[in-house]
Amino acid sequence: MLPISVIIPCYDAAATLARTLESCVIQPHAAEIIVVDDASNDDPIDIVRRLQQFDARIRLLRMPVNGGSARARNWAALHASHPVLAFIDADDEYLPGALAVAGQFLEQHPDEASVRLDVEYAGFPREIVDHPDFAKHAATLSNTIPSSLVIRRSVYAAMGGFPMDEFFRHHGGDDGAFSLALSRLFGNPRLVDVKRVRMHHHARSHGAQFFRISMGMQAPDPVEVREGIRLTREFVMAVEAGIRQLHTMSTLTRTPA
Repeated sequence: MLPISVIIPCYDAAATLARTLESCVIQPHAAEIIVVDDASNDDPIDIVRRLQQFDARIRLLRMPVNGGSARARNWAALHASHPVLAFIDADDEYLPGALAVAGQFLEQHPDEASVRLDVEYAGFPREIVDHPDFAKHAATLSNTIPSSLVIRRSVYAAMGGFPMDEFFRHHGGDDGAFSLALSRLFGNPRLVDVKRVRMHHHARSHGAQFFRISMGMQAPDPVEVREGIRLTREFVMAVEAGIRQLHTMSTLTRTPA
C-alpha cells in the first residue's frame, strides 16, 4: 500500500472541517492527515483535537499569520512524512475508496508523476449544472483544483509547490498555474470512471466564478485576466527552467570524471 500524506489548508472553515476530516479518516491509504490552520478567525483547533482522540493520523500545523491556501499547502508539504501528497480543501470531501484508487494507479504507473480524481459538484446553482457546456467545463475544473490532485512528493518539491503571489491569493488561479506546469512537464491524467471527490458550492467559491465566466454568465475583469496570464506564464517558465537545471545536474553526476 502506497502511503499518502493528506493536506488540508483551513481558513475560517470550522463549519465544514469535520466533514472533510471524516472523509479522510475512512481512507486506508491516508497515512497522515495534516490540517493547516491559516490563522483562522473561527477556531478549528477544537475540531482537530476532538478527532485526534479517535485517529492518531491527524496532525495540526498553525500558520502565525494568514498567508493564503497556497502558502499553507506548501508549508504542510515540507512537514509531510510520506512519498505521495494529496490535497483536499476544508469544504470538500473524498468519497469512499478515493485514495486507494489513486495510490493503486501510482503504484501501477511508476512513470506517472501524479493523478487526478474526478469531481462531483454538489449544491451548485441550477443555471450552472443545467448549462449545455457544464460537462466540458466541469472536466476542465476537475483537472485543476487541488482537491482532485494526488502527486508524488518529489515532483511537487521539484516544481516548488503552488505559486504564492499575492494576486493569486486574492483572485485565485494558483491551482491553474500549477496544473498547467504539471501538465506540460509530466502530464495530468485524471481517472474519469467514477466521481471520487465532492466539491461543495459556497458563497466564496472560485469554482462557481470559473463556471460563470466560462459559460458567459459573468464578464471577467480584463486587468485581472492579463495579470493572471502573466503570472501563470512566469510560474510555468520558472518551473520548466528549474526542472531543466535538475536534469542537467543529474546528467552531470552520472558522467565519469
